[in-house]
Amino acid sequence: MTALIAIVGRPNVGKSTLFNRLTRSRDALVDDQPGVTRDRLYASVHWGETAFTLVDTGGFDESEDEPLLEKVRAQVLRAIDDADRIIFMVAGPDGLLPGDEELADLLRRTHKPVFLAINKIDGPEHQDMVNDFYRLGLEKVHAISSAHGYGVRTFMDEVVRGLPAPETVEEESDSIRVAIVGRPNVGKSSLINRILGSDRLVVSDLPGTTRDSIDTLCALNDQSYLFIDTAGLRRKARVKEKIDKFSMIKALRSLDRCHIAVVVLDAEEGVAEQDARICGYAFERGRGLVIAVNKWDLVKKDGEKRKRLQDGMDRQLHFVSFAPRLNLSALTGAGVHKLPGIIVDLYRQFSSRVATGSLNKTLQDIVQNKPPPRVSNTDLKVFYATQAQTKPPTFVVFVNRPDLVYFSYQRFLVNQLKENLGLQKTPIRVVFKKK
Repeated sequence: MTALIAIVGRPNVGKSTLFNRLTRSRDALVDDQPGVTRDRLYASVHWGETAFTLVDTGGFDESEDEPLLEKVRAQVLRAIDDADRIIFMVAGPDGLLPGDEELADLLRRTHKPVFLAINKIDGPEHQDMVNDFYRLGLEKVHAISSAHGYGVRTFMDEVVRGLPAPETVEEESDSIRVAIVGRPNVGKSSLINRILGSDRLVVSDLPGTTRDSIDTLCALNDQSYLFIDTAGLRRKARVKEKIDKFSMIKALRSLDRCHIAVVVLDAEEGVAEQDARICGYAFERGRGLVIAVNKWDLVKKDGEKRKRLQDGMDRQLHFVSFAPRLNLSALTGAGVHKLPGIIVDLYRQFSSRVATGSLNKTLQDIVQNKPPPRVSNTDLKVFYATQAQTKPPTFVVFVNRPDLVYFSYQRFLVNQLKENLGLQKTPIRVVFKKK
C-alpha cells in the first residue's frame, strides 16, 4: 500500500500546476485505453524508486462562508486527515497572508510531516521572497516554481525521503484477496454481510491495515478469501450526499492490495462516471475485475431500465468488457452464491502461467494468420515470446523494431492471445522488446 501525499493551500497558489508536473510521468497503461474519464485529483506517482499516491485539493479559504466553499474546506480537511505527508503550498509574490497562517496553524496540530513549498519563485534572484514565510514556524521550507520546475526536484527528493516501501499483505496460504469497491449506497456492505452471513462460512477478523478498513478472512468450499472492505465509502451519514472526492483514496488503497476487484454497481441508478473511474483504476493496476450489478431485483422486470443499464455499460465500461458480470441482489441474496465461483475462475486465469512452447506456437499462428502491417517499407518481425510474471499474466514479445508496433496491432495481439490462451476474463500485459 503506497503512502498518500496531499497538496494543500489557499486558492490560486499553484497546487494543480505542481500536481500536473509531478504526474506527467504517468505514462504506463492509461493512454492505451481511450474513453475512460480520469479524476485528475488522484494519481499514482513514481519519484525515483519511491511510489506514492498524490492528491490535489481545492483552495482552502476560511474567510468566506459560501456553502460551496464550506464543502471544499471539508474535503481539504479529510485529505489532511488521510494523508501521510502534506505539501503546504503558498505563493511567494503574494507574501505571507492571514489564510496561510491559519492553515499552517491547523497543519501543525496534525503532527504530520509538513513540507512548505513557496511557489512562483522562478529563480535564485527571487529568493528574498522566502524570508517572510519562516514566520510560519515550519522546518521544511523550499522555494520552487511549479510552472517552470525550479527547485521541484530537490523539494520532492526531500518530501519522499524515508517513505516506507509499499506494504505487502502476507499471503494467507492460498487466499484470494478481493476488494469490494464502488460508489456510496450501491450495496457494498450488504454484499459483504450477505457473503459472510452464510452458514458455510468460517470467519475471522484481521486488523485493518489502515485506520478505516477491515480485512475479513473466510473460507468457502475449501477456498480461502481475504475480503477487503473500503470503510470510508459506506458511512450511513454520508449515503445521501454526492460522491465525496476523497472516498477514492480508500478505493485506491484497497486496489493496491487486492488480486480481484469486485466493482459494485447500482442497477436502478445505472452506470455513473464514478463507476468508470473505479474500473479504470483497477484496470490500470492490472487487477482482475468482476462487475457486480446489485439491486437487480428492482430492474429485472423493467425492460426500459434494463436497456438503459446495458447501454450505460456498453458506453462507459467498454474498456473492461472482458470482465465477468454478475446480476445479484445483496438484499434478497439472489445470485450472490455465484460470486465465489466467478472469483475462483477469474483468479485461476489471473495467476496462470503458460508454457513457453505453447505460448510461442500460439504467437506464430496469430502472426501467420495476420502479419503486422508494413511501415515505411520496413517489416515488423516477431521472433518469440516469454511469460515474465503472473497476476496479471505478463508476456514479453521480442521483435526487431518495437517502435513499429502500432497500437492497433498491439491490441489485436492482446485480444488474440487472450482468446487462444484461455485468458478471456483476465487483463494481460504485453511488452515489446528489441531482440
